[in-house]
Amino acid sequence: MDFEKSADGRMLKVILRGELDSTNVLTLENKLKTEIKDVSNLIFDMSNLEYISSAGLRLLLSMQRIMKAQGTMTVENVNEEIMEIFSVTGFVKILSITNSATESKSSLQQSIKPSA
Repeated sequence: MDFEKSADGRMLKVILRGELDSTNVLTLENKLKTEIKDVSNLIFDMSNLEYISSAGLRLLLSMQRIMKAQGTMTVENVNEEIMEIFSVTGFVKILSITNSATESKSSLQQSIKPSA
């Protein structure tokens, strides 16, 4: 698994490539935990992710719990195979999943609009 990070203010986007499994999830988790301290919007781009194991799901759940306390987390560009895994495991009910970066921005704007 390979990943690339880009930050813009308090937003951190993590682009995942390859397979996210028990052989590499701890490396990503350790890097993310130090980098998300001041982040209010965490985005996982999965357009190039081919596989996610239960260890990868656990990482997403852990990041979701952290981000729920300090902002938002969005998963975008999920392929059919990974979306099926999210459906079977119930993660579609837990995660904010969008089809594109445009939807992620729209979702973020909706979540920070002041209520009337």
